[in-house]
Order: sequence, then structure tokens, then C-alpha cells
Amino acid sequence: MIRPARASDRAAIWALLEPVFRAGDTYAVDPDISRDDALNMWIDAPKATFVAEHDGAIVGTYYIKTNQNGGGAHVCNCGYIVGPAARGQGIAKSMCLHSQEKALNLGYLSMQFNFVLESNADAVHLWTKLGFSIAGRLQKAFKHPQLGFVDALVMTKWLSREIP
Repeated sequence: MIRPARASDRAAIWALLEPVFRAGDTYAVDPDISRDDALNMWIDAPKATFVAEHDGAIVGTYYIKTNQNGGGAHVCNCGYIVGPAARGQGIAKSMCLHSQEKALNLGYLSMQFNFVLESNADAVHLWTKLGFSIAGRLQKAFKHPQLGFVDALVMTKWLSREIP
């Protein structure tokens, strides 16, 4: 079940965010980010934040926000995290499909992932499988803690049935 995040979910969301941010190998977030700053970035600043529940436990989360203002405000951006014990069970896929529906409901026409690390092969594979295309490559844009400098991909998908 995917539902809007509630104030009471903050501890469970932090439990998902903290190990991912501390590892520093998939998100361009300071590995030393504080709990409050991370929760502000993930819950308070975006237009909406959701959680995925399984057997009463929060196993994943995503946010949706406007990617750019003005003439680019029809494009949204999302970030997704699935807890380690729940990976490989289709939760990221379910959240991505859910986010595309929610994006349209919020008035967005397109979705863009600004910084998908090429080294995150599972994410690149899933987003491609779900119809996202690689719009660009940012060479050596991320300093991975184990791999050194890796490329980041910009991935995009037109969501609306309307023809631009």
C-alpha cells in the first residue's frame, strides 16, 4: 500500500534515509546531513511525500516536487528509497508507477530524474524499463566513495496524453 506520508512517519522515513545518505553512493546528499535537514529535504520541501507499507511497516518512501519554476514548472522530479530488506520485491517499481499517476493528478506533464548515477545499475535498468529515456550524461559528476568519479544520467519521461 502506498499512501501520503504523515507526521507520525518521520522516524520511519529517517530510518530509510539515514543509511542511504550516510553511505553516500546513490544520492548527491552530504553523508553527514542532519536528521532535521534530511527530513526537511524529503518531507517538508517537496509538493508531496509518500510511503510504501507492507505488513504495517514502512518499507519505502518517495517525494515529488517541481523540477524547475516558471516555464519548466510542468516537469516534476522524484526521489525514491526502499529499505534493504524490501529490495527486489517490486516496491520501487510500484512507487514509480504511483508517482507518475500522482504527478499527473498534481498537474505535471513530465517527470525528470536529474542525477541518476550510472553506477546505480538497478535504478537505471528499472527507470528504462518503465519508459524513461536518457536525455543526457553528466561526465564524472559524482564522486562515489568506492568507485571514484562516475557519470550521472538525466532521465526523462513525458507523462501526459496531451501532445506538447
